[in-house]
Amino acid sequence: MSDRTSKSGDAEPLASQVIKKKTGIAHLFAAGQYSAQGFRRLIQEAAFRHELLAFVGGLVVFGLVGASLFEFLGFVVLMMLMFSVEALNTAIEELVDRISPEISTVGRNAKDLGSFAVFCLIMANGAFAAYVVISRLFLV
Repeated sequence: MSDRTSKSGDAEPLASQVIKKKTGIAHLFAAGQYSAQGFRRLIQEAAFRHELLAFVGGLVVFGLVGASLFEFLGFVVLMMLMFSVEALNTAIEELVDRISPEISTVGRNAKDLGSFAVFCLIMANGAFAAYVVISRLFLV
């Protein structure tokens, strides 16, 4: 009997026999595990490590200039959004490299669009951080 058929002999994909959707509390723990695996993959990216350093550095600078709790919260939310977009950009790059390993216009465009999304958030984070620092140092 083939490993791609069920015991009754019906042709059934192997994946449906192996992968079972988790529900309830097991789903919550599985989702946490998947997120941790994603973080371990993302930490391999130099861009993400740079963003983590910018996050820590930004928190230190905000503390030194006496930023308000709301300003800290805004910075953390913007950085979490940037981490999310960086993860999606990395996912796009991995998919493009897997599906189309040769150089293609469509693949290049997909990667460039993901990169542009990250760039926009870097600019938003930089503008917000600059506003907070300048307003705390010079406008108080």
